[in-house]
Amino acid sequence: MEPRVSYLVGRLDRILRRRLGDALAPHGLSLPEYTTLSVLRARSGLSNAQLARRSLITPQAMNEVLARLEGRGLVRREVDPAHARIRRARLTAAGETLLAAADAATAPVEEALTPGLRESLADVLRGLE
Repeated sequence: MEPRVSYLVGRLDRILRRRLGDALAPHGLSLPEYTTLSVLRARSGLSNAQLARRSLITPQAMNEVLARLEGRGLVRREVDPAHARIRRARLTAAGETLLAAADAATAPVEEALTPGLRESLADVLRGLE
């Protein structure tokens, strides 16, 4: 009997997380930090809660991730003028530079683990949310 697609996706997720973590380590980034930087590149100015949802971690964990990234000068947070309790996150120039290097390090990992992944299937996966 063939393994179920859900099982295969789960296995791919575990392998991908481990290998991406290895590729990111020389850049001093964890996978949640890298994901957060990537999300901010696509959607600058998100709140902690919005970032947490898009990065697949809890709001509490996102607070810790943002504190580390801000402490390293990779992200800056500004108070939302309409909602004083909300702080909007944006990449800094240093964050953009590090993210570009991390992208270069992670691209071969994704390519090696998903050879022949048709663009149409990738589009379906991107549309799931």
